[in-house]
Amino acid sequence: MAYTNKIGIIQNLKWFFNDEEKDLLDQMIDAGIESVQVLANDISLDLMTEENAEKLLKMTEGKVRITSFWCGWSGPNIWDFVDGPSTLGLVPEAYRAMRLEELKKGADFAHRLGVHNMATHVGFVPEQPCYAGYRELINAVRYIAQYCAKYDMNFNFETGQETPVTLMRLFSDVGEENLGVNLDPANLILYGRGNPVDALDIYGDKIRGVHVKDGDYPKGDFHKLGEERVVGEGSVNYPVFLPKLLKNGYKGDLYIEREITGKERAEDIKKTIKYVKQLMQ
Repeated sequence: MAYTNKIGIIQNLKWFFNDEEKDLLDQMIDAGIESVQVLANDISLDLMTEENAEKLLKMTEGKVRITSFWCGWSGPNIWDFVDGPSTLGLVPEAYRAMRLEELKKGADFAHRLGVHNMATHVGFVPEQPCYAGYRELINAVRYIAQYCAKYDMNFNFETGQETPVTLMRLFSDVGEENLGVNLDPANLILYGRGNPVDALDIYGDKIRGVHVKDGDYPKGDFHKLGEERVVGEGSVNYPVFLPKLLKNGYKGDLYIEREITGKERAEDIKKTIKYVKQLMQ
């Protein structure tokens, strides 16, 4: 069975205004991508303006569809198991208020782009509901989810920093219908949080965006994440994962993510486009 899901890439908002990176996007369009998840992080949050939204829509018109927005936040961000829990997302109380305001601006920007899915890393969600800050985190997530809802927009958690069961329990505790999953199967492995194939059964119909990325479990220094790999060369098991995702009814886009820069990134994405298309036949 052939599936109709669109293959896309993730593109930093800043790169749209960089000639070299714009050329790369054109290469990817020629290679077969049909959609893009625009990303704003700590180096590009200041570009989330009404003027730039208009520029972006004109820049991509007739070439590629913007179908999702990934909104980051400012402040310290250390992507490991030691300092990550105290620096990432909405979990650290010290940065929560500032980051909620940034996510609100992100939702405003996403609305100007005409998209209905905004994703972010919320951080290392506590495994135990009895954790002292759990109730405050629930209130913060509910606040931003309700803000997104006024735009008919989903607020999606990028996976990886918590187990699938922990994430779905938090959804239940928050109680907002527009909470969703931006499923990054590689992150579940890189953070050692679960098997992506099994996780599909837990996330169910809450999956509202998927990153196509690969990687291996942590090894050696277990203070650090596992290593990212070219899609098909890591531990995600795409020949099983992708068909199961699609047979389970996922209708959304598949955003290829390769967290390197330069010519190697372009070549790896082109390889991945071909690989994914073969699995979708």
